[in-house]
Formats: sequence, C-alpha cells, structure tokens
Amino acid sequence: MEATEFRAADDGPAVDALARAAGTPGTAGNVDGPAGNTTDAVENDDLAGNMDGSAGDDAGGPDRAERLARVAIMRMAEAGDAVMGRLIARYGPVGAMRQARRGVLDPGFARDERDRADASPRPLDLGRHAAAWAARYSDPAADLAQGRQRGARLVVPGDSEWPTQLDDLGDARPFGLWVDGRANLRFSCLRSVSVVGARAATAYGTTVAAEFAMSLGGRGWTVVSGGAYGIDGAAHRGALASGTPTVVVLACGTDVCYPSAHEDLFRAVREQGVVISEWPPGAHPTRLRFLIRNRVIAALSRGTVVVQAAARSGALNTATHAWGLNRHLMAVPGPITTDVSAGCHVLIRQGKAVCVTAPEEIVELVGFIGDDLAPERRGPVRPRDGLNDETRRVLEAIPARRATGPAAIAVAAGVDIGTALACLGALAAAGFVENVDRGWRLRPEARE
Repeated sequence: MEATEFRAADDGPAVDALARAAGTPGTAGNVDGPAGNTTDAVENDDLAGNMDGSAGDDAGGPDRAERLARVAIMRMAEAGDAVMGRLIARYGPVGAMRQARRGVLDPGFARDERDRADASPRPLDLGRHAAAWAARYSDPAADLAQGRQRGARLVVPGDSEWPTQLDDLGDARPFGLWVDGRANLRFSCLRSVSVVGARAATAYGTTVAAEFAMSLGGRGWTVVSGGAYGIDGAAHRGALASGTPTVVVLACGTDVCYPSAHEDLFRAVREQGVVISEWPPGAHPTRLRFLIRNRVIAALSRGTVVVQAAARSGALNTATHAWGLNRHLMAVPGPITTDVSAGCHVLIRQGKAVCVTAPEEIVELVGFIGDDLAPERRGPVRPRDGLNDETRRVLEAIPARRATGPAAIAVAAGVDIGTALACLGALAAAGFVENVDRGWRLRPEARE
C-alpha cells in the first residue's frame, strides 16, 4: 500500500453490507454500526428493497445499494463537503461509502487531493477528514426508516423528483435531500424565485417580502426561502396566501422545527409545498449549517431577491452563491438611514444586483424573454399632458387668480396675437379656460 493511502479505522473481519447489496463480494461477517446491525437492515426489503413513494424511491432511479450509500454518506460527511463530492464522482456512491466507512481512501484519489490541497490557501488534513467520516457512520437503513416514519421521503440524484439545477453546484452538490410535503420538489422549482433577507427585518421589509411573494405566487412562481424569522417567514406566508407551493430549505433535519415558533408555518408549508433538508433526521442547526444551506436556496431558483440585509448578513451569503452560479440577483432598495438595507445598497452599487421595486420587475428578469416584460412605470397622466407646445405655453401664461386680455397673454407666451386667440379658443373648448368681462381666466378645476 502506498504511503498516500489514509486509514482511519480497522477493517477487521467486517463485511461491507452496502457492497453486498450491490453484488460486490466481501469478507464474511456482519457490520455493526452505532445504530445496529447493518447487514440485517440492508436485507430487510421493507426498508431497503423496493420502497414506496413515501420513501422517495423511483422505479427508474438509483438502486437500493446506491440509495442506502447516500443515506450513510449524508450522516458521515457534512453537507457541501467537496472532497466527498469528488469521491462520489470518481467511485460512485457505493464505492465512496466503502472507502469512507473504513477511513481508507484510494491512493490515486488521495494523491490528487493532496496536490489540490497544496495549491489551496486552506490545506486539508485528509487523514483526519477520512477519520471523521468513519467515526460518524450510522446504519443507513435506520435513518431511512426514521425519516419515513416522520413523514419525509428521500430524493437523490437520478430520481424523477430531483431538481437538476442543483447539479450546478458541482462538487458541493447535495448528496441527497430529505423532502417533507405534498408538492413535487422538481416541478415546484421549475419556475421559482428565492426571497431572502434579514431576520431582524423592519415592518417595511416584511410587508414588501409578503406582497412580493403573494404576487409572484399569483403569477405561478414558487417562492424558495430558509424559513427563518423576518423576511423568510414573511415570504413563505405571502406565498401560502397566494395558494401556490413554497419551499423551505432547512439547516437541520426535517423533523426538527427551527425556529420553534414557526411550527404552524411549517405545517402549512407541508400541506401546500415542501420542507427540505440535506441533514438526516434529528440533526440540529449550527451557524455553519445555515451558511452551507444557502447555496441550495440560491441554486434551486432562477433568481434571488434580497429584500433587506445588513452589511454582514446571511442573506448576502446567499446572494454570493447566486452570483457565483450566474443566477439573476436582485435587491430591494430601502431608506439609506436603515442598517438592514445597507447590504442591498452595496449589491446594487457594486453592479451585482438589479434594483427591483415591484414583482413585475422580478418576473421580467427570471421569466422568458419577450413574454414576461414588466410594464413601464409612469406617473399619473394629466389632461394637459396632451397639449402641444404652443397651446401649453399659452395656458401657462394665463394668471391663476385673475383675468387678462389676449394681447398680454400673447406677449407672456411668446406667440403672435392670432396664435394666442386660436389657442385660447381650443383651451376654452377643452374646459381649461373661460372668457369673462375682463379677459381670459383659468377655470377652477384647471388650477394645478
């Protein structure tokens, strides 16, 4: 074995149960993970065989070995782990799972990762990384059963419900998603917009988020957000009010309600949309996980709208992901005296985000060219807007509070007396002026 091979756990006499499920020979014996006997669990058709739709299995999707391997990886590797992403890309989920379970990486892969780490400003201790994977191994069938019991289904790459736009994340693509809710995740995200912003939002921000989301939903667009306080919660509620699906992307297991005050909101979302997570059942949120999940919010939709964000904000992290993925990035302006709008103004000033002030402007950006153009916004149309230049000059030359003769009006307007008389006649017919004993004067309704 070459020196570049990393070992973090003794193989012992254990057999790799997932390899057996895929038809790969192993050593006789059982693999006992922290959650129980994996061999028995894998052979239990109720958990690992042809699962029904509630378990997230597709008739033409990945086989049971690959599905179980991804469940195990979702427990062992932190979401967004690019090293694990490259391991899966090279060896497939089952092969990656076998190496991670044993803490032993293929020498060629380890050598490539070492070269990559040498060129990175943040070098990675691959040995410790592999050891951490092995230490977090748990029975995947138990996770699958637990998720199923709590109402979630597993959706993995290759399933018909998998949103293929997540593939744009490359090595950081989710290993799989736990999905809880009645809506179809892929169909819901075909026409979707992410609406994000500050937790400590102002009344202005929550009102804009709710109204934008409700209007977007009324136009058939799904709203994606993180389910947090402030802008996120307002956006989800606005989408629910429109009767269209909304997607909550959690930084914890789908069975963990965070924040706890949003229990009723998440229950309503499950009835009308979906709650999704990269983390297994029972996983609790951490500060880092909130940042990691933001890339999924950005990748799922065609564009991201930042309603309010401070100079340092998780919403700006989502905006950075959207910018890096070449998604449309939009920001709502606010008062320059409000700290929670400072991040939006920075995005606009840097040219990264387009300033939007109405839902129609959002749809124009993320919709189809020529089909979803926003109407040009104009001020109110007044009757005098239709007058030609000479007639408008004559009208403006008439005093507001007294009558005056046509000669004085002609001089003030800079026209000859004949033109002045012709314009006065037209203005009288249109109801702007009237002829009285002392000359011409404005009608009261024309005094603006």
